[in-house]
Amino acid sequence: MTARDDKPLVDVQGLEVHFGSVANPVRAADGVSFQIFSGEIVALVGESGSGKSISALALANLVPEPAGRIVGGSVNFQDLDVLTLNKSELRKLRGARIAYIFQEPATSLNPVYTVGWQIGEAIRLHRKGVKVKAEVEKLLTDVGLPDPARTARSYPHELSGGMQQRAMIAMALACNPDLLVADEPTTALDVTVQKQILELLVGLREKRGLSILLITHNLGIVANVADRVYVMNNGKIVESGETKTVLRTPQHEYTQKLLKAVPRLHKTV
Repeated sequence: MTARDDKPLVDVQGLEVHFGSVANPVRAADGVSFQIFSGEIVALVGESGSGKSISALALANLVPEPAGRIVGGSVNFQDLDVLTLNKSELRKLRGARIAYIFQEPATSLNPVYTVGWQIGEAIRLHRKGVKVKAEVEKLLTDVGLPDPARTARSYPHELSGGMQQRAMIAMALACNPDLLVADEPTTALDVTVQKQILELLVGLREKRGLSILLITHNLGIVANVADRVYVMNNGKIVESGETKTVLRTPQHEYTQKLLKAVPRLHKTV
């Protein structure tokens, strides 16, 4: 585990996110509390519908309205009380200090613009005076894409799924965020590319001092990636701790269930 400061980068306490009617709400996040320290990779693990993605969106007050609403709790990011920020303050936070990547890069990238133009857009908006073309190519190099000049001129459909995800990571890094939220970043990729993307995230943490929140349904992939893990079920954190401890000695039956679902190779077939 990386060394960490006494004060967390992210401190979520008692988060309550509801959907549906006020009288009979669906509690997507039901008293969720977790912390992320500087330079740390934290995994938020749970099945689809467990509330992990909604909890992650709340970090930048991105819960979709009016369908969803944050009705309680607090979200603190460094010195900011996120849930009290106005629209202008939120725009400065989103992308520039907290960036997101999602599981379907093909739908996140705009098909009518080149990859380089899309990465450059974030630089033009948030980093005045930076030489955009050079910075785009540097970012593409940092995420392991060969021939960055050619990649920058490419359209999303001209790239493989793994290359598209690397391009999305480059876009997320364009404004030098403090926190990268990776929501199921490997789900749509084959196993070999999944491993490469996870290794890239770990390398970016080491190189940039980046904090990462990894959202996944697969407890198996966090073993060599995350410092700590929070397990979510039905909108609640049911177990948390250092990753090795949770994987070796899971205490909650839901965590045990997730571990049993991880594919294993046996000596006999």
